[in-house]
Amino acid sequence: MAEKKILIAEDEKPMARALEIKLNKAGFETVVVFDGVSALKELVANKYDLLLLDLMMPNKDGFSVLTDMKESKIKVPVIVSTNLNQKEDIEKALGLGAKDYFVKSDTTIAEVVDHIKKVLGI
Repeated sequence: MAEKKILIAEDEKPMARALEIKLNKAGFETVVVFDGVSALKELVANKYDLLLLDLMMPNKDGFSVLTDMKESKIKVPVIVSTNLNQKEDIEKALGLGAKDYFVKSDTTIAEVVDHIKKVLGI
């Protein structure tokens, strides 16, 4: 099986690093960006199988990234990874096209890998 390529958009560097290490160990190829503008540039420049997207980021938040992806017809499955756990935020993200949503503080990194495998159908 060819490696699946995952873009991690996460501004908390320790969290981004932990996700990167865990996903690499699980057999995924990863690229990390720390803001929404960089995430969109990466999605346009390279092919990804999945975007792991934080909602609260500098320059452009996750909601704006989802909106721009929709407008630009960028067809990459998105899993939202955030500490926002309000029902409205979850509904808004899913309404903008996110395939899955989890709250970082309630989810282990091993569970994140499970979310990713589920969305990718692995």
